[in-house]
Formats: sequence, C-alpha cells, structure tokens
Amino acid sequence: MPAPTEQEIRSLRLDHRALRAEKSRVAWWRRLVRARLDLLVARTVGPQALGEEIAFALPIEVGLEVPRPSELSQVLGQRDPSDVSQLEALRALDKRLARYQAGVEEAFVRATDALIDRLATDPEALFGSVAEHDESL
Repeated sequence: MPAPTEQEIRSLRLDHRALRAEKSRVAWWRRLVRARLDLLVARTVGPQALGEEIAFALPIEVGLEVPRPSELSQVLGQRDPSDVSQLEALRALDKRLARYQAGVEEAFVRATDALIDRLATDPEALFGSVAEHDESL
C-alpha cells in the first residue's frame, strides 16, 4: 500500500492531468465557436475585394492572381440572412466558454502550484511515486 505522501502526489498528478485535458477541450470548443462566428459574419457581410486599392503597387503577374469577389463568395457558401439570428447565441456561448476556460485555467494553475509545493517540501516522495509508476509498466 502506498504511503500517504505518495497517494497525495498521485492524486495531485491525476488532478493536474485531468485539468490539462479539460483546458485543451475547452480551448478547442472556443476555437470552433469563434470560427463559426467568423463564418457567420463573413457570410452576412460578404467578401471584400482583394487587390483593388493596391493594384498599382503589385507586379502585373501578382495582380493577375488576385481572386475575384465571386470566387471568394463561393468559399463562404450560401449567404443566408436568417443565420444572423445565431450571432447572439454564438457570442453568448463564446462568453460562457471564456468564463469556463478562465476557471479551468485558474484551477490548473492551483493544481500545478499544489503539486510543485508538495514535491518541493518532500522531494523524496517524487522518487517513490516514479518507482511505483515504473513497476506498473
């Protein structure tokens, strides 16, 4: 049976690992929601023309490669004005995710600090936990 110190370190490590995974998941969801927001706004507003204001500064061969607005619109798909109704819901979801992400990050920092503090006060406990981990492999 592991010593109480080893159990505490194992528990701290498990908390730390779980919080690190949750940080990754919430960051992924926020990127997805923000991408959806960007796409919704881009579909509503439509693409701005590229190259019109700087055509004189570009070499002719570069200017000939500029995609036209109609080509850019195809990337965005159909412009559906009813999608704008989702804008508020997506922004609210992003704000909720941001608050949750901040809470997870704060908990992750606390878990990291607790693990470091525990190992700093009893560095020998690290070796017992590592040896036990090696035996389980």
